[in-house]
Amino acid sequence: MTKTQARQKAIELVSQMTAEEKMSQLLYNSPAIERLGIKEYNWWNEGAHGVARAGTATVFPHTIAMAATFDPELINTIADVISTEGRAKYNKHVKYNDYDIFKGLTFWAPNINIFRDPRWGRGQETFGEDPYLTATLGTAFIKGIQGEGEFLKASACSKHFAVHSGPEATRHGFDAITNPHDLFETYLPAFEKTVKAGVTGVMGAYNRTNGEPCCAHSYLLGEILRKQWEFDGYVVSDCGAIADIYKDHHYTETKAEAAAVALKNTCDLNCGETYSALIDAYEQDLITEEEITVAAERIYTIRALLGEFEEVRPYSDIGYNKLDCKEHKALNHKAAQQCMTLLKNDKFLPLNKEKVGTIAVVGPNSMSVTALEGNYNGYASEYVTVADGVRRVFTDSSIIVERGSNYCQEATNHWSGFQNMISDGIAAAAEADVTVLALGLDCSIEGEDTGFDDDYTACGDKKSLYLPKTQQKLAEAVCDVCDNVVVVLMCGSSIDLGDKVTNHAKAIIHAWYPGALGGLAVAELLAGEFSPCGKLPVTIYRGDHDLPDFEDYGMLGRTYRYINGDALYPFGYGLSYTTFAYDNAKLIENGETVKLSVDITNTGSINGIEKAQVYASFTDSRTVTPHFQLCGIKSVELNAGEKATVEFEIDTYWLKAVTENGERVTPDGKITLYIGGHQPDSVSTALLGTECIKIEL
Repeated sequence: MTKTQARQKAIELVSQMTAEEKMSQLLYNSPAIERLGIKEYNWWNEGAHGVARAGTATVFPHTIAMAATFDPELINTIADVISTEGRAKYNKHVKYNDYDIFKGLTFWAPNINIFRDPRWGRGQETFGEDPYLTATLGTAFIKGIQGEGEFLKASACSKHFAVHSGPEATRHGFDAITNPHDLFETYLPAFEKTVKAGVTGVMGAYNRTNGEPCCAHSYLLGEILRKQWEFDGYVVSDCGAIADIYKDHHYTETKAEAAAVALKNTCDLNCGETYSALIDAYEQDLITEEEITVAAERIYTIRALLGEFEEVRPYSDIGYNKLDCKEHKALNHKAAQQCMTLLKNDKFLPLNKEKVGTIAVVGPNSMSVTALEGNYNGYASEYVTVADGVRRVFTDSSIIVERGSNYCQEATNHWSGFQNMISDGIAAAAEADVTVLALGLDCSIEGEDTGFDDDYTACGDKKSLYLPKTQQKLAEAVCDVCDNVVVVLMCGSSIDLGDKVTNHAKAIIHAWYPGALGGLAVAELLAGEFSPCGKLPVTIYRGDHDLPDFEDYGMLGRTYRYINGDALYPFGYGLSYTTFAYDNAKLIENGETVKLSVDITNTGSINGIEKAQVYASFTDSRTVTPHFQLCGIKSVELNAGEKATVEFEIDTYWLKAVTENGERVTPDGKITLYIGGHQPDSVSTALLGTECIKIEL
C-alpha cells in the first residue's frame, strides 16, 4: 500500500465519523467504533531493545550498548527482529481479541535525544552523545522496525522532540533554554535525519524549550517539523505531557485550553487523558472540526499503512515461535559480544581457561538479571548473568560468587539478612586467583523519574560520576586482597572507578546493560573466545571533572565535541585483542558527498573486528565549531594478517559549520578529515599508541 492509498483510506474512514468519534480516536487508548467496524487500538507500545512489557521477547543489549557497536547494519538487523517479534505477538493478540496496552504495532522508539550530560538517568535509552552516531544508528533502527514491504511491518517513533535530556525530577515543568547554534548543531540533526529517512511517528518531550511546551510548540512542531522538514506522520505527546501544559508549565489555565493548544500545534495523539477535554475545547470554539479531522486522518493513515483494515493482514504468517527463538538468541549473543568495550588491559586478558584455578565473581551485578535488562525491556526466556557466564565458560575452574555489597545503600546486617556483605566479598576475593568485580548500577539507580532522592541519585539522575560509596568501599577492599582483579562495569553511563581501583585492576570492561545473554559475552571475552570491538558512544569523565550545571543546555564544556580538559576514556575509544593499521588514505570524490578510501590491516595474531571512524575538524572564523565531529563509521571484520580497502561516503551535511543563527554553512577555512580506530584527540592517541591519518579538503 502506498502512502497515498493509505491516506485515501484514512480520509474515507474519518469522513464517516462524527466530531465526537474523531476526538475519541486522538487518545492513545482509542475506543472501537463498532458501527464502522473499527476495533479499539492502543497506540502505546515500547521496543527500544526488544518488544517490551508484554511477555516473552528477545531482550537485546540496551540502546546505549547497541551504540557501542558503532554498526548500523547490526542495529538494523536487531530492529528487524524486534518488529518480527512484535508482529508475532500482534497476530495472536488480534486473534484472541486482546487490544490492551503494549499489544499494538506502534513502537515509541527509538529515543534519539543527545546524551549531553553523564548524570542523566535516561541516557541509557539513547545512542550516546554524538549527533552523527545518533542519527545514523537511529535511522538504521527505524528502517529495521518499519521494514521495506508494501505495508509497515511496525511503526517507529523518534523521541523526545526536542531538547530533552534531564533533569528527571523537574522534567514536567522544566524549561530547556538553548540557542540556535546548539539547537541546530546538536539537538535537531538526529530528528531531521530520521524524519527524512521516513520515520512515521515523532513524540514530543515533557519539558518546555525556550518557553513553549514541546507538545504544543509552534516553532519546533509547526515551523521546523511540519513546514521545513515536511513531516506528514503523526505526533504523539509523551505520556501525561499535555496535562503538564496546565498543571506544571502553567502555560494555560484549563485542561481544555491545554488540549486545544497542543492540537492546534499539530500534536495528533495524546498519551494520557487530557484529550478527553477536546470536547470542551470544541464546544468553547478553541478548536475547529477541521483541525480535529486533520489529526484523525494522520493517525488513521498509520493504521492503514500497518494493514489493520486489510481483509488479509500483512505479516500474518509470522508465528509465535519466533519469540526469543534460536536464531534471535544467536543475534542477541552477537550483539552482546560486539557491545563489550575494553577500557584497560595490562596484557592480562584473555585468560587461559585451563590454567585459572579459582575465580571469584563479586559485586552487586554478579548475579543481577536487572542489570542485563536495563529499562524499557521485555522478558527473555533465558538469562545468563555474569556469574552464570563464568560458570559456563570456565568449566575447569572453581567459581565463588558473592554480591559483596548493595548498589548504593550501606547498612549493617539485620534479621532479614543481605544488607552488609562486604566481608563476604572480600573473603571470596582473598581465596581467588582472579576476581571478577561486577560493579555498576541498574534502572532503579539510574533511570526514568524513579521518585527516589538520596546521596547518589535524584529521581534517576546521578549526583556523582564515581561509583556509589558502598561499591567503592568493596572494590578497594577487594583490590587489597587480590592481585588479579578484572572490573566488569554494568551501567548506562560514565563512571570513574577511582584511582586506586583503576590503577590496580588488570583489566576494565564496560559491559553496559548487555541484554539477556550479556553474562555469557562477558565470560567469553575474559576467555578470549572473541576479540572485543566495542567503542565508547559517550565520554567517560574523571569523577572530579568540572561539568557545567546539569540544567544548562549550552554545549560548551560538554561531550567530546566541546569538552574542557581531558577525558578519562574518550568517545570512540575501545581496546582489542589484536591491532589494526591504517594507510594509503585517498580522497576519491569531493562534491555533493565526500568519498574516501583507506587500507586497514589486521596486524595482530588473531581475528578481529575494527570499528573505523572518520572525524572532521574545521577552521572557521565565523562561529564556534567542535574540536572534532564524527562523520563516518564502518565495521570491518578481518582475519589475522588480512588487509581490506574500506570506502566511506560522507554526507556533507556533517561537514558544515553552524552559525549563531542556526544556519549550516561551508566553513571559511580548511576541513580536515581524520581516519582511524578512534578520535584524533591526544588522550586516545596516548592510550592506543596510534595516530589517525589526515586528509585535508
